[in-house]
Amino acid sequence: MAEDHRWLRAAVELSRQCPPAREAFSVGAIVVDAHGRELSSGYSRETDEKVHAEESALSKLDRSNPALRGATMYSSMEPCSTRKSRPRSCTQLILDAGIPRVVFALREPPIFVDCEGAERLASAGVTVVELTELADAVRTINQL
Repeated sequence: MAEDHRWLRAAVELSRQCPPAREAFSVGAIVVDAHGRELSSGYSRETDEKVHAEESALSKLDRSNPALRGATMYSSMEPCSTRKSRPRSCTQLILDAGIPRVVFALREPPIFVDCEGAERLASAGVTVVELTELADAVRTINQL
């Protein structure tokens, strides 16, 4: 559990790098292998104004990397289940990558969409861990 807190805090801090946007949340994401090594990281709007944190982190990885099968995705906010700007949600990208575990701090508020990322991941067999003790930091960064 200490490792989960450490990596999730790092994802929350990474979200501070997001360029500001009125119509999108600032999110940080880190993919960590089963041995506790960082495989990739990303944040919202890192490469373009529409890219999400999980999408950015996953785009830097070879999808055939066997380490993904034992990896954990740490995201400051619940992965999206609906996107207006892309055909596949971050939830779907995580499922497609075969990542078996997701840890996040804050469920996505129903401001832009009604998110069901945690539920969809769990129903697909992904272990979902919500560390709400870090949620206040995510709310502060996103002025919620």
